[in-house]
Amino acid sequence: MKDYNTLDDFNFENKTVLLRVDFNMPLDKKTLNILDVTRIKKVLPTIEELIEKKAKIVILAHQGRQASWDFINLKKHAKALEKLINKEVKFVEDIFKEKAQNSIKNLQPGEVLILDNVRKFDGETEKKTAQEHSKSELVKNLYPLADIFINDAFAAAHRAQCSLIGFTKVLPSCAGRLMEKELTTLETIIKNPKKPSIFLFGGAKFSDVIVTIERLLENKTADKILLTGLPANAFLKSKGIKLGQKNEELLSKEGSEENYIEIKNLLNKYSEYIYLPKDFAVQKNTDRFEIKIDELPIEYNLFDIGEKTIESFKDILSDAETIFLSGPCGVFENNAFMKGTKEIFTYVANSNVFSIVGGGHTVAAIEKLNLQEKISHISTGGGSLEKFMMGEKLPVLEALKEAKK
Repeated sequence: MKDYNTLDDFNFENKTVLLRVDFNMPLDKKTLNILDVTRIKKVLPTIEELIEKKAKIVILAHQGRQASWDFINLKKHAKALEKLINKEVKFVEDIFKEKAQNSIKNLQPGEVLILDNVRKFDGETEKKTAQEHSKSELVKNLYPLADIFINDAFAAAHRAQCSLIGFTKVLPSCAGRLMEKELTTLETIIKNPKKPSIFLFGGAKFSDVIVTIERLLENKTADKILLTGLPANAFLKSKGIKLGQKNEELLSKEGSEENYIEIKNLLNKYSEYIYLPKDFAVQKNTDRFEIKIDELPIEYNLFDIGEKTIESFKDILSDAETIFLSGPCGVFENNAFMKGTKEIFTYVANSNVFSIVGGGHTVAAIEKLNLQEKISHISTGGGSLEKFMMGEKLPVLEALKEAKK
């Protein structure tokens, strides 16, 4: 028995459901057209099941944040969903006032309606408890028109925002299929992963990774940690290795002196479980050029891991039963520096292991390499995934648990 409800716990026939999803899409800055519909596709199992069960479906979602360039209404999102389910999706440019209320009242079983961007409501992003949010205009106006609240926005599960947790105090509530799948899979990898369990962290950020690595090693969730990208550079710098002016400047934009103290403490405790690159690839006269670690510092940017590191990491990964990938191994957008990401990710995808991928750039690299069908689980979460891995409570999950109680 799960400690939160799922779609299996309710009868949806002729019931009005409020379905909170994460349709915060990548947009083209000039045209504001949607560039990728992956986030909508991920929620299709929930939407299609509700249509089949003859529910009246009212979708709540956000796009961008107030005053940001991608803060638009959800009309294009409704059209994108319409194409994917091959069925009319209604849109109303209102969230909870008369237009929205009338549209909800007129819904027929099996019909889908998307309300406007919930972040147009000023109270949406206020940090409050579920009980406080339940007294908001948004919740007070919508909940009397609904029978059940469903949360399928795992990517936003770390946020204590109004439309994410407010309805759980006033309506029977459950997790959608995407939320359920994410939580079930991640609970397995965090609480009881098949061993050995190896985590690879890369990408262009490192400050948040430090605490995550410490928790993973402390809890014995991870047996080994492989580092590439900026996290690897930060760890090398903490060991006293000079990387060169350009590389040091990149690091200074991302982290603080305090971060390096944290890394040193981490290395003092767990250095035998943390593996760093042996060589790198840099851009020299537009070409890929590999250097050994003892050739540092260098005037060029470290854009990728080198051949020796690729082979060494493959060798370490060959023993794994569970592999988690977060962050590419280099600047994969540039084909000359795709090699590390391509070889490591392809090796993991073709291994007979339980593999999990998380984070926007990691998923983009997996899709660019067309490996998505070979990965056991691709997580939609960024911040929520990190917090879950660190053992922190997710406000959305806690609200669903309380609703079940």
